[in-house]
Amino acid sequence: MDSTADTPADGAVDPFTQGRVTAAVLIIGDEILSGRTRDTNLGDIAKYLGAHGVELAEARTVSDDLGEIVAALNALRARYNYVITTGGIGPTHDDITADAVAAAFGVALYEHPDILAMMTARWGGEINAARRRMARVPVGGELVNNPVQGPPGFMIGNVFVLAGVPQIMRGMLQDVGPRLKGGAVVVSRTLRVEGSGEGAIAAPLEGLAKAHPALSLGSYPFYGPEGFGSNLVIRGRDPAEVEATLAELIDVLAHAGISQVQVVETPA
Repeated sequence: MDSTADTPADGAVDPFTQGRVTAAVLIIGDEILSGRTRDTNLGDIAKYLGAHGVELAEARTVSDDLGEIVAALNALRARYNYVITTGGIGPTHDDITADAVAAAFGVALYEHPDILAMMTARWGGEINAARRRMARVPVGGELVNNPVQGPPGFMIGNVFVLAGVPQIMRGMLQDVGPRLKGGAVVVSRTLRVEGSGEGAIAAPLEGLAKAHPALSLGSYPFYGPEGFGSNLVIRGRDPAEVEATLAELIDVLAHAGISQVQVVETPA
């Protein structure tokens, strides 16, 4: 099922026409900003989106403040094809993501009958007020399946609202993928350079980057008891250009006197 992300907000540039499909992640929660909880969802989301041809272009973290969430969400959903939010959909008073999303879209919240039925089947009897909070969905929203535990998330427009608990979030992601309209998947290759610092690598790498503006070339230094060096990563949507640039990189480094290089597997 396609979302309405095909039609960005008025005035926004449509990345679909530029060969890129982009997304942003909005991480919601005071516990993240305070350092009490370490976010592990961002990396999982980035890898998942990348495999579907969607480039994660921005991530923001905001507190449990309705106005801050609404402002961030409206800015992101106008700029990118998709937005994924994590956190703030539980039963407590500070779980206000549903309220904020409804406010951002200018619609009301209602208790979704399917979620109430799930809760009744699980807990039986009368559902208390705290649990009923988790049944609220903005008018026009669609449910995102939760195969792990608890109520589902939801999507509205180009926004997917997911749980903050990592295991549950990963389960919900499996229902996000089929709804994405992705572009070309980005491929990457990594060249490990040992015994040379970034100062020696910088000039050859910069020249190559200028010659291939469609690619992303990055240098990531490493240090340890076994030595030092950099992992040079080439990323792009054209596999042939990525491979050709990798060979060219090895050649320009050799001409600069850098020969301790090895092509290594790029982490997924």
